[in-house]
Amino acid sequence: MRGRHRYEPAHNEIDTETESESEKIRWCISCKEEYITTDIGMCNECYHEASETKEELERGIEDLKAKLAFLRLCSPLDHTDVVLIASSNSTIPIPAHKAVLVNRSPVFKSILEKENENTITPEATIKIDDVSYATLRAFVNYLYTAETCFDDQLAFDVLVLVEKYEVKHLKTECEKFLVSKLNWDNSVISYAFRHKYNAKHLVEVALALILENMDKLTDREEYIELFERDPCLAVEIYEAYFVKCIKTGQ
Repeated sequence: MRGRHRYEPAHNEIDTETESESEKIRWCISCKEEYITTDIGMCNECYHEASETKEELERGIEDLKAKLAFLRLCSPLDHTDVVLIASSNSTIPIPAHKAVLVNRSPVFKSILEKENENTITPEATIKIDDVSYATLRAFVNYLYTAETCFDDQLAFDVLVLVEKYEVKHLKTECEKFLVSKLNWDNSVISYAFRHKYNAKHLVEVALALILENMDKLTDREEYIELFERDPCLAVEIYEAYFVKCIKTGQ
């Protein structure tokens, strides 16, 4: 651990005949300790910490920009409402604005523009098949706020709905959440499920986790079920494993 006392170097310690002009003893502007560098103003440790902080801030800014772009309407919010109903197990209506749906989802845009051409009443009703009220509520809430409140199952269900209605920004948020919950116990199920719904990032992370535990794979009940249900996916896993072995020389 570096000391925090200030060391005052003598003149002959700083400027010697063997020392180059670009490499001198200086004092870090951050931690105030002695360092030798090429005029970056701080020691390597502080410089790397500052760089990491900068990268984190830049990622945060990019996330905020993406949210703002998602929430920005292309047309003013009007008073023409549309009612969404989760027809699988609920009759509770979820009111929404056409302007929001049209600007968030190209699929809703197509549906509502087609309804307008057919002179459907302003307060149209759209039934969403095979989805729960909680899932549809979370989905619509995100269209208005760009905020999520997930548990594992809800994130799965919303991802299915997102794929159907092509809301790319929410798909990214679902993938981030589900990646954070990935582990060996749910990796095989996650790989099969997310492969079906084109969640590329999730598939890559789940596959990497599976490949790290190939010696335990065939004992998993989920793998046996996957092999019986979709042998192509099982073959895909082994192909990826063989490629990894060749690259690493295993």
